[in-house]
Amino acid sequence: MEIEIKEIKDRNIWENFLLNCPEKTFLQSWAWGEFNKAMGEKVWRLGVYERPELAAAAQVIKVAAKRGTFLFVPHGPIIQGQETSNKGQVLDVLTDKLKELAKEEGAVFIRVAPIWEKSGENEHIFKKLGFRPAPIHMHPELTWELGINSEEEMFKNMRKTTRYLIKQAAKNPDVKIEKTQKPEDVEDFNRLYLATKERHNFAPFSADYLKNQLKVFIKDNPESISLLLGKYKGETVASGIFVFWQGVAFYHHGASSQKYPKIPVSYLMLWQAILEAKRKNCRNFNFWGIAPINRDKQLIDKTHPWAGLTLFKMGFGGHEKEYTKTQDLPLSFRYWPVFALETLRRRKRGL
Repeated sequence: MEIEIKEIKDRNIWENFLLNCPEKTFLQSWAWGEFNKAMGEKVWRLGVYERPELAAAAQVIKVAAKRGTFLFVPHGPIIQGQETSNKGQVLDVLTDKLKELAKEEGAVFIRVAPIWEKSGENEHIFKKLGFRPAPIHMHPELTWELGINSEEEMFKNMRKTTRYLIKQAAKNPDVKIEKTQKPEDVEDFNRLYLATKERHNFAPFSADYLKNQLKVFIKDNPESISLLLGKYKGETVASGIFVFWQGVAFYHHGASSQKYPKIPVSYLMLWQAILEAKRKNCRNFNFWGIAPINRDKQLIDKTHPWAGLTLFKMGFGGHEKEYTKTQDLPLSFRYWPVFALETLRRRKRGL
């Protein structure tokens, strides 16, 4: 069957295709592409057609970083059906197209963060085409996801401690959870976010980045994003930015203060976000990135900087999802200094 690649410029074609694909994240949404354009990046939305049907889609972002320009496919490509044989064929054709774009744009390498289940077969597909595991990941390769059902059932399946802390916060008259979409309220979030960065050792996004994400997603669909502010005696001590897209809710950014460690505002805030996802008819709630877990014993790697955050997320119930590791395709000798720098950064962060 003949395969060709065409750029998709119609939002409806793009979103309707993704609507029928079960495994996806908002990083391939139309709004995420528009957000990256607003941040000054070039974006291509490539459709892989097995004539006449659209079989796969890949949103591609040109990242003009100081360490070297590269093309990035975040949590893609998205393939309808996900059959292994089809994946190899799609990735082969897509890689040829990406190489053409990379040459035109002066990219040093191509980076793909697939949303394919981690397996030897999937890793082999990339290896055959010359890809190698990336030294860092830019978006989660390991996530925690909760299936949304009745409020009673979800509450029952939580860790006992999590249930208790939610009840304690809900009974406290000084604890309030506010929902907002005002870009100026991002400043409240950002203050906590910078403090959280120091504790969990991650590279933070700028306040402008966070404000633009809010603005662009609201413009695309007012129901697609919320900023929650968890307050104790009027002071914001926990906050989160949540994305709601095609039946899945995502805990995209989170931040908290340690000023009142015995007041469990974060627990009530996240529970309110899960209930909002239920009201929006979401099927799943994605808690975003977590630390590695020993699957047999369900133990978290305590040396990992995200260990405490992971324990917090797991307390709400759910299951682990692991994707194939982020892959790089070097296109120039200039890739290797980037590789060395990113490897050093990862080790310094303890990841």
